[in-house]
Amino acid sequence: MEKMKLKDLINIRTGKLDANASSENGKYPFFTCSKETLKINTYSYDCECVLLAGNGDLNVKYYNGKFDAYQRTYILECKNDIISTKYLYYFMKKYLKILRNQSVGGVIKYIKLANITEAIIPIYSKEEQEKIANNISKVEEVLNIKNKQIEELQNFIKSQFVEMFGDIKVYKKLSDYSILITKGASPKWQGINYKRKGTLFITSENVREGYIDISKPKYLENKINEILPRSILRKEDILINIVGASIGRAAKYNYEYLANINQAVALVRTKNINNIFLLTYLNSEQAIKMYNDMKKGGARENLSLKNISDLKIPKATLALQNQFSEIVKQIDKQKFESMIQLKMMEKIYNIINDRRRYV
Repeated sequence: MEKMKLKDLINIRTGKLDANASSENGKYPFFTCSKETLKINTYSYDCECVLLAGNGDLNVKYYNGKFDAYQRTYILECKNDIISTKYLYYFMKKYLKILRNQSVGGVIKYIKLANITEAIIPIYSKEEQEKIANNISKVEEVLNIKNKQIEELQNFIKSQFVEMFGDIKVYKKLSDYSILITKGASPKWQGINYKRKGTLFITSENVREGYIDISKPKYLENKINEILPRSILRKEDILINIVGASIGRAAKYNYEYLANINQAVALVRTKNINNIFLLTYLNSEQAIKMYNDMKKGGARENLSLKNISDLKIPKATLALQNQFSEIVKQIDKQKFESMIQLKMMEKIYNIINDRRRYV
């Protein structure tokens, strides 16, 4: 295995068209800096290549055939038989992390041509390159299938919710179903330090749609719980993000770990309501519209605890809520199995990627 600069292996050109040149019912792919591929009625290129978004939402695509491209889209073609285009594609996907760090500009970041041409790529035999690319492609295909399965199961839950509760016209405030609505605080404000062990610290980054992600846990000194006892978490507590881009994202705390939250997360401890029913509603389009109507501007958009207390919750019988909950539990079993398989495939994908030792 040797290492070479990309400028010695590929030809690079850019598209010529404006982004608005697309046509909804066009015959050919039109590659812009968006992750989505648009359509166009004409083509300027007919080749096997890698397409790299030169600004904005930096991303990489592979294509073989007729297409056209936006003027800030780089078109990378292999100029000799030393390198496989598919291998180049998977190299560029991994190299994107470095390109993002090298990108310059203000609001819209962009990549300089030299950042691409000076990139160093390991060169294996053509047979080994194709083997690597094929293995990664197969794993990606399985990952896409598993992600699609999880998405379909999630959509089924949402459709069941609408079918069972969509006609309800009577609402109660979330405060009517709560014994506690509060939030945490910044450790810095309280003079609390981060530790390798201690109280699990939950922030808005951990609160995903429908679940708590603690794959990268943070811990605080246990004295945070003496200073902020009201925001100590209990199993089954509902957490809602109330600051920033993830406003309204809600999840249920299902762990036994001693934990506390920061000021960007609201804690709702409920009564006389099924939490699975409530959580599904809090992540619904109807609830998101409420958040958008309520949130206040400023340096970072936010919701107040009063906004959370005043959220309108459909008044459904507990029996119907429990019936819906049982449906969700069955679906969640299937989701859990799919997610375990997904994690396994992601590990395999990472192992294959690590073999390439690109950087």
